[in-house]
Amino acid sequence: MTDHPADVPQAGRRRWLVMLPLVLFVALAGLFLVRLFAGDPSKLPSTLIGRPVPTFTLPPLEGLTADGKPVPGLATADLKGMVTVVNVWASWCAPCRDEHPLLIELAKTPGVRVVGINYKDQPENARRFLGALGNPFAAVGVDTSGRAAIDWGVYGVPESFVIAPDGTIAYKHVGPLSPISLQGPFKAALAAAAGKKP
Repeated sequence: MTDHPADVPQAGRRRWLVMLPLVLFVALAGLFLVRLFAGDPSKLPSTLIGRPVPTFTLPPLEGLTADGKPVPGLATADLKGMVTVVNVWASWCAPCRDEHPLLIELAKTPGVRVVGINYKDQPENARRFLGALGNPFAAVGVDTSGRAAIDWGVYGVPESFVIAPDGTIAYKHVGPLSPISLQGPFKAALAAAAGKKP
């Protein structure tokens, strides 16, 4: 028995309706992949640029010392008075290890203070990381829950922020710092922030 001629368009329409979700899924997946790999992630916009740093208080990294004294924690009030680079890092983050020598060098820059927010890390691992690679941080606040990072609009570690002496966020760099990024917009942001008085 053969299909009636009127049934043929009906069957084709049913097949199309069955395929429609798959076609939509493939189209959306393709769009997602294009957007995911398009552009430079360090250029993601931040709504915090030009605004005061978020209100936060983070405890120190227990047991971390410098010159025989405990390294302090970090709070909003600590980010006023001079140009400060806030680096969000973790011992389990491979790119953090890659950028660390640059933070050591940056900490030697006159008029620039480097501080860290240790993100969702184990204290002993964070201390071991700094013990092996050196400690560029004048202060380290521990963000065990990740709440402070959310307030800062952190996408993932590492991220670095340039804070002007008046306590406003002047620049945000997503991803590890590199010699090229330090010579480009990051350097310009440090210079611009130095011109802003508290």
